[in-house]
Amino acid sequence: MEILGAVLERTGAPPPFAGSRPLRVTTLELDPPGPGELLVRIEAAGLCHSDLSVVDGNRPRPVPMLLGHEAAGVVERAGDGVDDVRPGDRVVMTFLPRCGACPECATDGRLPCRAGSAANAAGTLVGGARRLHRDGVPVHHHLGVSAFATHAVVSRTSVVPVDGDVPPDVAALLGCAVLTGGGAVVNAGRPRPGEPVLVVGLGGVGMAALLVARALGHEVIGVDAVEDKLATARALGATAVHTPASLAEAGLRAPVVVEAAGSARAFETAFAATAPGGTTVTVGLPAPDARSSVSPLTLTAEARTVVGSYLGSAVPARDIPRYVQLWRDGALPLERLVSAHVALDDLCSAMDRLATGAELRQLVRPHEGTPS
Repeated sequence: MEILGAVLERTGAPPPFAGSRPLRVTTLELDPPGPGELLVRIEAAGLCHSDLSVVDGNRPRPVPMLLGHEAAGVVERAGDGVDDVRPGDRVVMTFLPRCGACPECATDGRLPCRAGSAANAAGTLVGGARRLHRDGVPVHHHLGVSAFATHAVVSRTSVVPVDGDVPPDVAALLGCAVLTGGGAVVNAGRPRPGEPVLVVGLGGVGMAALLVARALGHEVIGVDAVEDKLATARALGATAVHTPASLAEAGLRAPVVVEAAGSARAFETAFAATAPGGTTVTVGLPAPDARSSVSPLTLTAEARTVVGSYLGSAVPARDIPRYVQLWRDGALPLERLVSAHVALDDLCSAMDRLATGAELRQLVRPHEGTPS
């Protein structure tokens, strides 16, 4: 079938991307789903820094590639062997498929799946196939999802079904921002009842961490260099907010600190703000050559722990229903993370806005607007 999708033609294009236009909305051919795969009509897809890091070259990926890894949609067709998801079901699409058989999958989410990671690096689905083509030439998949399009073919292991009462905007956010930010708190940080949580970096992932921590009854301190985000954090329930400078001046420290900015300086801020005996959780993805400086003596003398958490150390099939129930109970207002809706042909400008830190989560609605 023919679909419309935003293809990344080259990496490392200079900003502003609205001028250099590394993404181009184009017609592609999409193969039908193979065994163990699904054809999904995309309803909403979120723009994340993981997309931006592929565009700017910080996360090298093969091109041409159809971007987009955080999304929700409705199943239109199931391939052979898929009998637990049916046409008409709404699904959350997640960017790390899990085979369930490798040693990494036995770590309860701590380590990413070996087969899923290899497929993501190669730009294929888990079975090694590429279902996308343009003029007969294969186009790479982005993290097994490729959601900046009207439709996608994905592995069954890349989706989690949700009930129809979960709207597309909320369902999309569950696939990355909430799994990553919420999981940094729930799975990696594991604050004790009543312990405060400090979040450094208040983008979509950091704000999701804030919301999940608040939903679980924790006080939250929000930290960001952008003043507007501090006001938003207050509105979302942060007990206190600080810039990195005012945090250091106040000398505040917390037993669980989540770093969600993806920069060396943010990691150092988070480490310095971690209390004795506490845990620093880092979920941001800095540039590959970024380096931070910490004191090994502090780790020993203060009995500290530093934890790296990829995708929030999540098991999506286990964790997404937990977040859905918190949303359904009114404790997790995920709709408030959506800062804008954009059409496919506005993606380059949306990437520019994301790079400035001015947005929380922009959501693409692929069936709205026309390519320019």
